[in-house]
Amino acid sequence: MQPQKVPAIFDGHNDVLLKLFRAGGVSASETFLAGREGAIDLQSAKAGGFGGGFFAVYVPSPVDLELKFKQMTQASYDLPLPDPIDWEDAYPVVMAQTAILFDLERRGALNVCRSADDIRSALANDQIAAIFHIEGAEAIDPDLHTLEVLYQAGLRSIGPVWSRETIFGHGVPFRYPSSPDIGPGLSDHGLRLVRRCNELGIMIDLSHLNAAGFWDVARHSVKPLVATHSNAHAICPHSRNLTDDQLAAIRESDGMVGLNFAVAFLRDDGRMLADVPLEQMLRHLDHLIEKLGEDRVGLGSDYDGAVVPQDLVTCAGLPKLRQAMARHGYSDALMTKLCHANWLRVLQKTWGE
Repeated sequence: MQPQKVPAIFDGHNDVLLKLFRAGGVSASETFLAGREGAIDLQSAKAGGFGGGFFAVYVPSPVDLELKFKQMTQASYDLPLPDPIDWEDAYPVVMAQTAILFDLERRGALNVCRSADDIRSALANDQIAAIFHIEGAEAIDPDLHTLEVLYQAGLRSIGPVWSRETIFGHGVPFRYPSSPDIGPGLSDHGLRLVRRCNELGIMIDLSHLNAAGFWDVARHSVKPLVATHSNAHAICPHSRNLTDDQLAAIRESDGMVGLNFAVAFLRDDGRMLADVPLEQMLRHLDHLIEKLGEDRVGLGSDYDGAVVPQDLVTCAGLPKLRQAMARHGYSDALMTKLCHANWLRVLQKTWGE
């Protein structure tokens, strides 16, 4: 009898394009194939059964990350959000990172997927399935012309904000302890963005929106509510995490939440410290499953963009998470749902297939 193949993990969020951008842009694409210092490359993906996921395009702010992470090791913290970024500054960065994504496809490292069937085909052929995702809509102009062009290029998911303010809405700061109910929600531009994304079939990512923005999307979107990389506020009362009321709305919409591996959003104490046992991740998964149901929970690692548990520093460590899930009592069927099937379900519904 052939051994049962472990389910590939399709992941709600990674920042490898940002890391390659900072390492030299398209010229750094080769390191994704040959091996790089970071969480995701071709070799680590094969070793860990990483089947792909949402490859984020993100415009960084001039932030001292070392200082930021040091502040987040404290018992409480409230980091000021960076200033907004103008379209003229954001657009070339988004173009450069998008070029990296398509260069990786040209090199055979991954397939950019525009449909659920594209993802299924890539997973069946042991190829990395990549969704073109934008985290923070600074490169989208008020008339949404850029959105139209990027959709034609393959954009299928967007977050209106990455925490800092955009013309579309407001996000949550990195604050612990804190509610996500901070500040105003979507602007009129943001409401138009939601409507047009619904019409095109672009998924709207709620992960960095504040509570007011979340509820604005819930009222105006006709698609499932999805947070690609967020955790349970009931376990870790961080501003970035979702309250039970928000989880109830996601369930009602038949949406989805991807478990974020970032340790500050996992730990009860909200600290950015990597000594987090896998059992803590399972606590969040159990809570999300309880509130959302087995069909609406997945994984959203934030690889290459966050401090993650020490057992999972690269995607080559993902078998340890699968093993912990199995020991915890998750059935083979539930494991398949959590690893990739639930993402396929919600994307197919969101994209109108």
